Amino acid sequence: MRVTISDVSDALGLTKSTVSRAMNDYPDISEGTRLKVRRMAEKMGYHPLSHAQAIRTGLTKSLGLIIQMADHDAHRPFLAEFLAGLSQGASAEGWTLTIAASDSASATETVFNDMIRNRKADGFILPRAMVVDPRVSLLRNAGVPFVLFGRCPDQTGCAWFDVLGEDAMADAVVHLAKLGHERIGFINGGMQYTYAPLRRDGYLKAMQAAGLTPAVAHMREGAVTEKMGAAYARDILRRPHPPTAIVCAVDKAALGVYSAAAEFGLKIGSDLSVISYDGIPEGAHATPPLSTYAVDYTASGQRLSALLIRRIKGEAPEALRETVRATFLDRGSAGPPRLTSDELMRKIAAGGQGKTI
Repeated sequence: MRVTISDVSDALGLTKSTVSRAMNDYPDISEGTRLKVRRMAEKMGYHPLSHAQAIRTGLTKSLGLIIQMADHDAHRPFLAEFLAGLSQGASAEGWTLTIAASDSASATETVFNDMIRNRKADGFILPRAMVVDPRVSLLRNAGVPFVLFGRCPDQTGCAWFDVLGEDAMADAVVHLAKLGHERIGFINGGMQYTYAPLRRDGYLKAMQAAGLTPAVAHMREGAVTEKMGAAYARDILRRPHPPTAIVCAVDKAALGVYSAAAEFGLKIGSDLSVISYDGIPEGAHATPPLSTYAVDYTASGQRLSALLIRRIKGEAPEALRETVRATFLDRGSAGPPRLTSDELMRKIAAGGQGKTI
């Protein structure tokens, strides 16, 4: 016969309520009691019925994620790693992950409302936080728990997990300055996302700390594709006294810098140094491989799931805010400057036609 919660409570001499709350990780149950209950339940082969739990607790034990297909990189190569991490984090606590997709901002709102109304998820992971984020407003108003992958300007009711992109940009500037670069450009990502202002600030503060003057002519923003990165890099490099190094907020833009450099006959790593952020697989296959600050998306997904489950169970959002640093992969796209300012300008002017400088 099926083992019941009454059997477990009788074996331990505890009330059914205590056993139930221990199995569901309520914060008012001590860690010792929770472990004792779980061990006995495992020993006796007790498994709570999911539909009964949902009725009793009001929870489906499911975490929600809506993938916005209209995003420029909705099919980004690290999505599989991110989803794997979310699933692993949910599964470790006996929860599941429910995924939906939308193809526009209005469709996203509709999908959220449908999932909330039909109780498809107890809370939501919000990837890529935005400066003005309608998802946050919707879930706040609905009283539904959520955790951001990123940070939010209005921190009210916000829990998050984020990677310190601003520190990565600052470290990139420091690294390049130590190599001898004095003119360091910056190509930022989409300014609608909260990561972009943070990464810009990290770049500017590090330039100031290094005693270097950032030139407005050497800075661009809004590059989230290789094509945009290439266009911005061409414009920057054609300016008087072009930078000998460029820091990019996203790897896709950095790969565009590679394309622009090739058009001018510049060799990455010597004529022009590049450091970026993301750690996408394509960067490892560039020539030379792209030096970048890599993010562990599997680990990030695991932490987001764990934080959201704690938020759903009642922990305050202010206690559920974590940040980590990215990992620098020094692959060879950044080296000491080989050309003087005049030499670099002449080579760029030659347009890569084989002319000597």
